[in-house]
Amino acid sequence: MRGERDLVLSKQRYVEEARGSFGINGLLQMNEGRAMLIRMRHMGVLHCREPRSRQASVPGRQRRNRAALVKGSCAVIGSAALLVLSACSPANPPAAPATTSATAPAAGSTSAQAVSTAVPGPNSSTTAAPVTIAVVGDTMLGNTPDLPPDPAAYLDAVKPALDRNAQIVFGNLEGTLTTATTSKCGVQAGPSESCFAFRDPPGYARYLKQAGFTVLNDANNHSFDFGATGQAQTVAAIHAAGLAQTGLPGEITMVRAHGIKVAFLAFAPYDYDANLLDLPAARVLIKQAAREANIAVVYMHAGAESPDADHVTGHEEYYLGEDRGNAEAFAHMAIDAGASLVIASGPHVLRGMQFYKRHLIAYSVGNFASYGDFSTEGDLDMSVILHVTLSPAGRFEHASIYPIQFTAEGRPVPGGGAIAFVAGLAAEDFGSSAARILPSGVITPP
Repeated sequence: MRGERDLVLSKQRYVEEARGSFGINGLLQMNEGRAMLIRMRHMGVLHCREPRSRQASVPGRQRRNRAALVKGSCAVIGSAALLVLSACSPANPPAAPATTSATAPAAGSTSAQAVSTAVPGPNSSTTAAPVTIAVVGDTMLGNTPDLPPDPAAYLDAVKPALDRNAQIVFGNLEGTLTTATTSKCGVQAGPSESCFAFRDPPGYARYLKQAGFTVLNDANNHSFDFGATGQAQTVAAIHAAGLAQTGLPGEITMVRAHGIKVAFLAFAPYDYDANLLDLPAARVLIKQAAREANIAVVYMHAGAESPDADHVTGHEEYYLGEDRGNAEAFAHMAIDAGASLVIASGPHVLRGMQFYKRHLIAYSVGNFASYGDFSTEGDLDMSVILHVTLSPAGRFEHASIYPIQFTAEGRPVPGGGAIAFVAGLAAEDFGSSAARILPSGVITPP
């Protein structure tokens, strides 16, 4: 058991007039060698998306006869303005962001400047140890009012594998932490059978922290299920629990592990998130993160959904009429722009892994936890916990996957056939660039 973590969190939001950007400075200190959030920044890179040609979607190859379809996601399409960030279109030039200020409770007096000056710059020499990052996919501990009877213990079975020797534990929060009741599906007293809006109580963030998480992602099709109010309350709940958060428009989240800076950026195909479909803006943001940090980790919520969506097509993918992006093109762009590692979820199924220019891409780590929210039949009953170790300069050192399977209610437990499943997908989809995945779960470059 890890000891309690000391926490210092202070934030100041401001507008940088000369650059037209919106920023948040924050500080989060944790003992036990865990990651330390030293700064989060909303860069506010407001690129208007120009019309772009779309490739016809090529269906993924059918590999198995699966028993059930994953529950569909009803996503809200449109622009959002959390923290008064303006979205734009070719017909509407971006408005200057308004100044907003907020101060979070602080448990100490250490300044952000003092901590950030102690962090080696991205080009400085360092004797710091490598950084190990644990990654899991879509995570929700139920859906109000259908919640697990003991949420604090819900992830106990996989906790040893989740944070085993990892300084950073990243997960995709597939929903909101809010008390709001008006959702994209209308006023909700409980879950709907035809429209899916996910929410847990804000206090559930502490259970995710207790399980070992240090960074949670908001860039997905459910982060705006309860509008701007739900999104803002979710971000506040994550921060109040002492966790880092990423995925908002223009957001770069910096954490520190073993004395070096690790940047997290997350993208999804929606204007209320950092937009996966706006490649020029994404490229600018990733390049900035790579300049400012020793290691840049990019998450993408990309690809079609369904039990048959386990192949990377290399083309634009669509679901319920939505453009869910070209996962392979985006991942390669991210590495070309300076990303050290690209991770993903969204299809609700596992996908293969690839090496591109000696950097690992995990195209979907599937689901991780739910309480009846996601189907667990067929291939949907398995997933993985991915561990990746990077050098202080962001070079791949080694990686492994730990297989997990789901109980009928969606609780993750160790076991299952995910290692062989992912290895087969990688070989089929990527050939000579496929990640080599041994029966032990160890991942090596081709």
